[in-house]
Amino acid sequence: MKFLFEFLPVLLFFIAYKLFDIYIATGVAIAATVVQCGWLWLTTRKVGTMQLATLAIILVFGGLTLFLRDEQFIKWKPTVINWLFGGAFLLSQVVGRKTAIERLLGSNLTLPPPVWRRLNLAWTAFFCILGGINLYVMTYYDRDTWVNFKLFGMLGLTLAFIVAQSFYLSRHITEAPEDSK
Repeated sequence: MKFLFEFLPVLLFFIAYKLFDIYIATGVAIAATVVQCGWLWLTTRKVGTMQLATLAIILVFGGLTLFLRDEQFIKWKPTVINWLFGGAFLLSQVVGRKTAIERLLGSNLTLPPPVWRRLNLAWTAFFCILGGINLYVMTYYDRDTWVNFKLFGMLGLTLAFIVAQSFYLSRHITEAPEDSK
């Protein structure tokens, strides 16, 4: 459910684009991201680093899109976000005691340290490749194709990656011992 909640601004961007244009869709994405972060703060009293980074980038790139009336800025946003996340995950391989993925999922999974590191590198590669694919699509295809890719392509690739990761993790997850009664 959290995964779908995080894709809500992208879905609303897509709907607004289909009903209106790229600029209204950009405004909707900015508003949806602000509301999303506000909702997280009101309900949990915390907003994750990834959500804050996404908010900052949508404010900057979306704001530039609207202010300069240039759609290239909003098209760059997914690449910048994915490369930023990829860089942060890669940096966590060498800085700190835990990798980024272990910090995100460590309370839900028990994995040996080498598996956490491989998983973190897989996410690093995924973010970098996804950013590159967005760059390719925005450069070589029309705006309508890019908007469709932003929702369906990125969501589909992310879901496929998560499924593949699940198969990999199923071999390494150790079950927590049951509490004795």
